[in-house]
Amino acid sequence: MFIAIARPAVEPTGPDAVAVPGSPVIHDLTPRALHARLLENAAQRRLRGLERRLADRPEDADYWLHAAPVAVRKACALRETRSFAPLP
Repeated sequence: MFIAIARPAVEPTGPDAVAVPGSPVIHDLTPRALHARLLENAAQRRLRGLERRLADRPEDADYWLHAAPVAVRKACALRETRSFAPLP
């Protein structure tokens, strides 16, 4: 039996390849927006790791809990390389 591989009807373009189809594409994120996205990513990874730990899946939990600091390090590096204007 052969299965034909069909391309999806909507193919994402731009930097955010996992965006919901129809959502606006943000081509150039500001440093502050990128920093917020990285921190949100780290928080989601931590939560996913805790969920996996509660589901008694230690190997998955270890992966997600070790992946979270990577996003935090990237956010810290971004703050060091770019100067953020103070918040009002």
